[in-house]
Parts: sequence; C-alpha cells; structure tokens
Amino acid sequence: MQKSVRYNEGHALYLAFLARKEGTKRGFLSKKAAEASRWHEKWFALYQNVLFYFEGEQSGRPAGMYLLEGCSCERTPAPPRTSAGPAGARDALDKQYYFTVLFGHEGQKPLELRCEEEQAGKEWMEAIHQASYADILIEREVLMQKYIHLVQIVETEKIAANQLRHQLEDQDTEIERLKSEIVALNKTKERMRPYHSHQEDEDPDIKKIKKVQSFMRGWLCRRKWKTIVQDYICSPHAESMRKRNQIVFTMVEAETEYVHQLYILVNGFLRPLRMAASSKKPPISHDDVSSIFLNSETIMFLHEIFHQGLKARLANWPTLVLADLFDILLPMLNIYQEFVRNHQYSLQVLANCKQNRDFDKLLKQYEANPACEGRMLETFLTYPMFQIPRYIITLHELLAHTPHEHVERKSLEFAKSKLEELSRVMHDEVSDTENIRKNLAIERMIVEGCDILLDTSQTFIRQGSLIQVPSVERGKLSKVRLGSLSLKKEGERQCFLFTKHFLICTRSSGGKLHLLKTGGVLSLIQCTLIEEPDASDDDSKGSGHMFGHLDFKIVVEPPDAAPFTVVLLAPSRQEKAAWMSDISQCVDNIRCNGLMTIVFEENSKVTVPHMINKTLNSCKVPQIRYASVERLLERLTDLRFLSIDFLNTFLHTYRIFTTATVVLAKLSDIYKRPFTSIPVRSLELFFATSPNNRGEHMVDGKSPRLCRKFSSPPPLAVSRTSSPVRARKLSLTSSLNARIGALDLTTSSCSSSPTTHSPTASPPPHTAVLESSPADRAGDSTELSPCRSPSTPRHLRYRQPGGQAADSSHCSVSPASAFAIATAAAGHGSPPGFNNTERTCDKEFIIRRTATNRVLNVLRHWVSKHAQDFELNNELKMNVLNLLEEVLRDPDLLPQERKATANILRALSQDDQDDIHLKLEDIIQMTDCPKAECFETLSAMELAEQITLLDHVVFRSIPYEEFLGQGWMKLDKNERTPYIMKTSQHFNEMSNLVASQIMNYADISSRANAIEKWVAVADICRCLHNYNGVLEITAALNRSAIYRLKKTWAKVSKQTKALMDKLQKTVSSEGRFKNLRETLKNCNPPAVPYLGMYLTDLAFIEEGTPNFTEEGLVNFSKMRMISHIIREIRQFQQTAYRIDQQPKVIQYLLDKALIIDEDTLYELSLKIEPRLPA
Repeated sequence: MQKSVRYNEGHALYLAFLARKEGTKRGFLSKKAAEASRWHEKWFALYQNVLFYFEGEQSGRPAGMYLLEGCSCERTPAPPRTSAGPAGARDALDKQYYFTVLFGHEGQKPLELRCEEEQAGKEWMEAIHQASYADILIEREVLMQKYIHLVQIVETEKIAANQLRHQLEDQDTEIERLKSEIVALNKTKERMRPYHSHQEDEDPDIKKIKKVQSFMRGWLCRRKWKTIVQDYICSPHAESMRKRNQIVFTMVEAETEYVHQLYILVNGFLRPLRMAASSKKPPISHDDVSSIFLNSETIMFLHEIFHQGLKARLANWPTLVLADLFDILLPMLNIYQEFVRNHQYSLQVLANCKQNRDFDKLLKQYEANPACEGRMLETFLTYPMFQIPRYIITLHELLAHTPHEHVERKSLEFAKSKLEELSRVMHDEVSDTENIRKNLAIERMIVEGCDILLDTSQTFIRQGSLIQVPSVERGKLSKVRLGSLSLKKEGERQCFLFTKHFLICTRSSGGKLHLLKTGGVLSLIQCTLIEEPDASDDDSKGSGHMFGHLDFKIVVEPPDAAPFTVVLLAPSRQEKAAWMSDISQCVDNIRCNGLMTIVFEENSKVTVPHMINKTLNSCKVPQIRYASVERLLERLTDLRFLSIDFLNTFLHTYRIFTTATVVLAKLSDIYKRPFTSIPVRSLELFFATSPNNRGEHMVDGKSPRLCRKFSSPPPLAVSRTSSPVRARKLSLTSSLNARIGALDLTTSSCSSSPTTHSPTASPPPHTAVLESSPADRAGDSTELSPCRSPSTPRHLRYRQPGGQAADSSHCSVSPASAFAIATAAAGHGSPPGFNNTERTCDKEFIIRRTATNRVLNVLRHWVSKHAQDFELNNELKMNVLNLLEEVLRDPDLLPQERKATANILRALSQDDQDDIHLKLEDIIQMTDCPKAECFETLSAMELAEQITLLDHVVFRSIPYEEFLGQGWMKLDKNERTPYIMKTSQHFNEMSNLVASQIMNYADISSRANAIEKWVAVADICRCLHNYNGVLEITAALNRSAIYRLKKTWAKVSKQTKALMDKLQKTVSSEGRFKNLRETLKNCNPPAVPYLGMYLTDLAFIEEGTPNFTEEGLVNFSKMRMISHIIREIRQFQQTAYRIDQQPKVIQYLLDKALIIDEDTLYELSLKIEPRLPA
C-alpha cells in the first residue's frame, strides 16, 4: 500500500529556483513550529500559487512548500505573553504583525506567520489572497449560476418540444381514425346506390320540390350563421380580442426591433472594441470596454430567447398564450439592475475614452455603419434603460383588453406587479439619464466640443437665442441700434445655461455650433449679473431707451485674465426676466452649495440639508444666504416682505456685523424719510399700474420714469464681486427727485413667463382698486391689538373695474401692494376716524403709513422678544423712547398705529418685579437662616425640586448675547461671558457637593445608602425635566474617587444600578448627546437642558464657517443657524418652574463649606478603600 504521494522533485526544485528569482513576494517571515509558542525565522518566496520557504536567503534547496489554491488568509491577534522576560521584549513582540493561512479542509493545520512591520504583513496577506485564486473561484461560481439558469431554460424548451411532439402524434392518430371512417362511409354509399337509382325514377315535379326545399334550408342556415358571425364581430368581446391581438403583434414587433438594437450594440460595437483592446496598440482597455457595455451581451442573449418564444406563440394564432413566457423572463430581468445602476458611470467612462483621438476615430468609424442609421453609441447604450417600463405599459394595455375570466389574467397581473416592483427599485438610477443625453447631444452639436458638458453634475437649465452687443470699449457701449439688420444677423448667439456654466455659440450655415473664442464658456462662479446699467454712466442712461430695456450685462472676472463684460439683448421683456431669474438662481446655488454641510456631524442637533437650495418660507419670501450690512438693513424694513424668521435671526445676531445704534438709526430714517430711505427698487415693486391709468401722470413723453417694466424681486444672495458696492445692480434708469410730488410711482408691472427652475411674477388677473368704504368706516369701531395675527384692514376694499371708467380720484394698487399694506400692520385694526377718502388714493400717504407700520412692527418685536437689549443698554432704551414719542406726535397717525405705539412704550417703560427675573444672588439673600438642614433630614423630593429651581434660575440668567463669538473659550471669558462661566461653576459645585457628601461617610452601608439616595434625586430631576441636574449627579458618581469604591458599589441594589445606567444613557455624550436631544425634543417646558450641548453646537458653527465672505458680505446662513440654537435655548429660559423656595434646603445646596476639593476626595477614597497589591 502506498504511504506517501509521489511528486516530481526536479520540477519542484525548478519552481523553487524561479520563486527565488522571479517570485511575486519574497522576504523573511517567522513561522510557528509544531511545538507551542516557538517561532522560526525562514526565508519565504511566493511563485504563482506555491509558497516556498528556505532555511536562509542563500539556501538553494527549499525546506518546504505550500499549495495556496483555495486557501484564505486573515490577521490574528498577538498571542498572550507571560510576565517573564524583559518588558521591552514583550512590547516588541506585541507590535509584530501576526496572520494565519487557512487551507479550508480538515486534516491540514493552518500556517501561522508573523513579520516585523504591519505594512509588510498586509502586503504578504494581499499576495497570498491573490495566489489563492479566490476571485477566480467566485467568478466561476457566478458563471456556474448563469449556466444553471440557461440549462433550466433549455430544459423548459425541451419539455415544450416533447409536448408538441406528443400533440403531433395524437393528431396523426386522429387522422388515421378519420381516414378509416371515410373508407367505411364510402362503402356504405356504394351499397346505397341501387336505392338512389330507384329514386331517379321519381316524378320530376317531386324532384324540383325537394331541390327547392334543400336550397331554402341551406340558405336559411347560411343566413343564420352569417348573422351569428356578424353579431360576434360587432360584440365588445371580439373588439377586445382584436385589440389584444394587435397589442401582442405590436409587442412582437417592438421586441424584434429591440433585439436588433442589442445585436448592433454587441456585434457593431462591443465585439469589435474587444478585438481592438487586444491589439498591439489598443485604443481602449478591456476594463473600459467592460465598464461601458456592462452586461449588454447577456441582456441580448436573454431577449433573443424571449423573442423566439414570442414568434413561436404567433404560430398558434389566434390563440395567444404569453403568461408562461413572462414567468420564464421575470427571474432573469434582475440583470437590468446592474445595467441601470452603472449606466451613468458607463457614460462617464465613454466620455473619458473619447478624449483619446484613436478611440474617437475608431468609434466614429463604427457609428458610420449603415446599420446604425446615424445613431451614436450613447443612443444604443440608453435603449435597455427603457425596456422594463415598456413591458409594464404593454402589460397594462394587455390587461385592459383581457377578460377577467381569461386563463392568463392572473398570470399577467402577477407579471405586471413584479415588473412594477423592479421598476421602483431601478427608478433612482434612471433619473439622471435624460439630462446626460441632453448634455451629450449639445456637446455633439458644438464643432470644437465642450469638456464641461462631460461633467455629469452639469444640469441643463434653458437655451435660446440672444443678441450680443459689440464689445465694450472703455466702459461705454458702442452706438448701435437694436433695429439694425446687421446687429440682429451678426450678433445673434445661441446660448445654453447650465447649473455651472453659460455657453455662447454662433451657428454656421450648416447648423453646426461654434463656441466664441473669447467668452464662449463662462463659469458662473466668476460672473456678476447686472440687470440695469449704472445711472452715473451717461452712455448707459440712453442704452435703456436704445434697447428698450431688453439688455443685461454679465461681468466676468476670471482669476487668470482681465475682467470683461458680455452685453446681451433678449427678444422680449418676458424672456429677459426668465433668463435673468435662471442665471441669478444658478449663481446663488453654486456659491451656496455645500456651504454648511462640512460643519456638522450626523447626530448634531443643528442639521442642514445635504444641498442648500433656495428655500422659501410660508410667505414665499426668498431666504438670504449672504448679503451686505446695508442690504440686510434694507430687508429689515422692506415693504414687500414680512418674514418673522428673518426678523428673529437679525435681532439675535446683529451684534456680529453691526450695532443697535445703527439699526435704530435705520428705523428712524425709514419713519422720518421713507421716500429717500426705502430703496427705489422696493418702491417700484410695491406699486403696479392698471392699463386704465398708464401714462396718466406723465409730464412729457420723453420722461423715462414710466418706461420700465419690472421682473420678480431679485434674489438676495449677492454675487461675488471685488467689493460689496459692486454687487448685483438693480437700480432705476431714472433718478429719484428730491421733491415727493415729483415722484411718480405708477409703474408698469410686467408678466414673466414661468420657467421650470425659477417662476417669475405673473400679471394680476384684474386690477384691484384700493378705496375707502363709507359704510365700513361708519360701522367699524373695534380696534385690534398689535399682538393679534395679521389680517386685512376692513377699510381697504378691492373692486374690479367694470364697464365704467375708473374714477380719477382713486389710485390703482396691485394686489401685492394691498397685501403688503395689510400685512405690514401685523394685525392692527381699521381706523374708525379715517374720513378723508382721498388719503387712500395718495401714494405718499400709503407709503408713509406702510413704513410707519413696518417700523412699529420691528420695534414691537424687538422690545417684546429681545428686552435684554434695552435692560443692558440704557442709551438705546432712551433713543427708542424718544422715537416712539415722536411717532405719537404725528398728526396723521392712524388710531391703530397710535395704540400700537402706546403698547410698545408701556412694555418698554415697565419694570417687571416678578420672581421670574430673580437671580441667584437674590435667592442667596433670601436663604439667610440660622440653621441649615443636613443630608439625612432632607428627602429626595426636596433636594430634587430645589436643585431644579437653582439650575433653572442660573440657566435663565444667561443673556443670549453671550452665545455669540465663542466668548466662553477666550482668555477674557470671565469678562465676556460671566453668566456662562457662573453656570459652569454652579454645575461643578453641585457635582462636587454630591461627591463630597458620599465620601463623608466612613462606613460602607452609609455610603451605599447615600449613593442610592442621590440616584433617586437624579431620577426625580429627570421627571422634572432637569437634565442638567441629572448630569450633575451622574458626573459626580462617575468620578474616579467614587467609581473605584468597589465594596461600596457592591452594597448598592441592582435596581439602583439599573436606574443609574438608564439615567447615564439619557444624558450620555455619545453621538453628540443624541439621546438627550431626542428627549428634549419630545418634552415640554419648563426644562433645564445641559448647556454644554448647545455650546458644542455653537463652537462647530463658529469654527466651521466665517462671519464674512471674502467680498465682505455677511454670512447670513450662519447667522440663521446660530439664531435657531439661541431660539431653542430661550424657549427653555422663558418658562419658569412653579416650585416654592425652601431656604433651608437651598442653604444646604449652596453651602461651600461642605465641598471637598478633588485631590482631597481621592486621598480620602484611597484611605477608605486602599489599592489592592499587584
């Protein structure tokens, strides 16, 4: 019997020689011997899938070898070391890299190896993994699965063929039986011939009668059958069957076309490119071919089988059975998921490969094949993307014409449901395909090509024809005329707007597009959009009239070239408004995209979207991302907008970029001089003229005041320029006269065609006329409080001009203007004494009243919600009082405005003495009692309530301005944020008191009882929503001086330990206080949160983003996020606890004599429970 396996030793030595010379990996490794914990250093060499090891690097004969095919390699931890031996040697062994080679079958011990460096170990593991051919085995398994699927299909076809063969044999048997019956009938006929010959002797008349009778019976039978057939042909069932058959025929034709398209893709592109990749100078690699075509060859093979089955079913027409074919097809359609998932990457790889001239030339040669019919490779790669939806539509139509009792009904419904489920899974991968095809189509149209369109993140926005004015020389436009035929012909440009770039092309006579050599591709990040020319430029003043206000500028400031300006003319004002709105939004989105996402982690309380888009609040007011201080102050008093979110954010954070004096001065200017303080743009968009009054107040026909139509309000995110002054210009072409009487605000409101990305203002359906109703004035005697919700004043009525001409004593106001007038008052009631009917028609009066209401609104919000500003700044308080007193002296002040002013004065003048404003010092003064309580005499409820009261008093005393600028992290933190530092100090003192009280007990049982009592106090604090108190107690119990007392903790009950674990989990800092944030989100005030959680959020915001951009603009997105955190803090500050003060308990809690310092606590802990000997 053979005891060992024979092998060719000479060949093995030859392989060992090759391994030493050309091995994939070579080097010294330590090999674990058969004896335990003994390692021998060997020199290893890896060649293909054989691992040789030698006694030394110079050894010629290997000491052994391992076949690595099918093995696995994994890292193993360092084996435990005994305490014997020097410490340095043990540390060196622990730092070595250990790994094991497992051979995957019984009877073979694993090969344990180690090396000195971790990097070398990883390289050895990777080399052994490749030598094991694991990837090839996996690929073999995948191919085997595909083979099994195909074998199943073949077996199914064999079964179907056998069934058909049996049917044919049964039919042959039936034919033979019918033939035998025919022979028998013929014999019977021969026997009856004498009888017929006898009948021929009958009377001729009788023969004629029988003949007529036979004819009539046949005619009646045929007529009845024809009627039956015609009735069926006209029946709904037959019509449904015809439509069903037509759908099937169409599906077969579509499947034939689809298989032909896949055939061209595989045989016209895939297989030739595979051959090209195998050439000496390959224009493309095999990996790129696989990435471009994915599994399209498998898809073609599948659909060829399905197509053959459809054609076989047509042979049995009109009986069409399709359900079994879909039953076979459905399990195989999962291969489309791989194609759809990687389709976008496929197009990217193709676009990159086309940069190679050789490949591009070869691809064009393939695309010139007549079978392609002028279609590009991208088109063929897109066809499989729509096949699953096409099947769903076909089955939906098929089911619509399939009766409910049809044998295939349930099978087809099941197939449809499975396809819809698969389509839902694939939906996300298909969404970007159309945009990619559009970009590639435009790139093909441009003769020079355009690399930026190969970026799949480019999204197409709009395209159209614009006229480019000749170049700008020395800042002045050339004298050209819009009506000039040469300008329209030579200056016409085909423009394409994408999310990141703006393309300007010229079109040749052949229809091809050519990019302009200068300014053909404009990066929007470098562009500044200017709607109107500067009023100071004399030549620009006339450009508005010269071009009919159809022109706009794009100032480009490339970093590596001189700035230049592109002046474009739109065909109409609507087109201009649409272009400008889309360009502006793209510029804003580029500069804001991803601005804040890098600041926050996943579990932060302050979260931002993954992509910051232009969001709108409930009033459809655009949110500001960044703007200059002047623009923010204008927005604060803008007559068009009323956003409480903006107002809160501004008043919380204005100290970062301006002062209270500047804000109050702006409000004062708006009240005293509304026509000179309010931006002209705001006044223009505030009013709109009706067609009846257009040009009514024109002084002369040459006045430019009424010649301009305005588009929708511009976005407030200012474009990047060299200075804030050069931001997006939106000024009038005409200057504002000093005299109010010369101001004519009867401007025209234009209608802009809405676009997909930025809808613009549309014209009102009718002209609303603002008038005063005498009946309403007489019957209205109710004055509403300024604190009520906004409502439309009842003295403002809208009427539609009918057939009669509008009264010249009334002015026309747009619905938007009336809404601004109504909402600016924020709910003030209607004026009962408002008798002058001409006042409502006076635009000066309307603007003054609206400006006054807006100023009062801001002041009311400022005084009521941000009273700390006035408590800490007496000068600001006096200035506001003076302004309000001046408002009260206004003779034209409406009654509701007078009442609102009086309410603000009253709120600003009163000094609240409620205990809600009590401070910690006041509580300390009230707790002067001769005798304080001790810990044993106080109940857990009393301690928890008074701790909660103290924590909330300290927490609510923090003014919100201390949360700005990270003052608590500065060197002068005690001067900048004294209340935050007092809160931190109070937290530490309470935590020290808990630890000190526990350590005061000498015996174990007393300490265990103290721990249980403090845990009960913490649980009551949790019930009172005092999570700061919970953290104070749990932090004390987790101190090293307390935590190390194992004997004491052994005496603590299991219920107390479980309760403590629950409390610690609630206030744990894991995931940036994830559990605490969720708990606070679900609880109602009053509550005391942990302040450090919010300070961490504010630190992330402050460190992650600057307050100002490089252009000097305020980063208002950052201000909004800071405001949201401050708003949450103030929500908990404003609601007080209804807990009575207990002076004895508070005196105990605030007694600093009971507190032991940290070092003394640890020494006392060591004295109570000394360290165990090592």
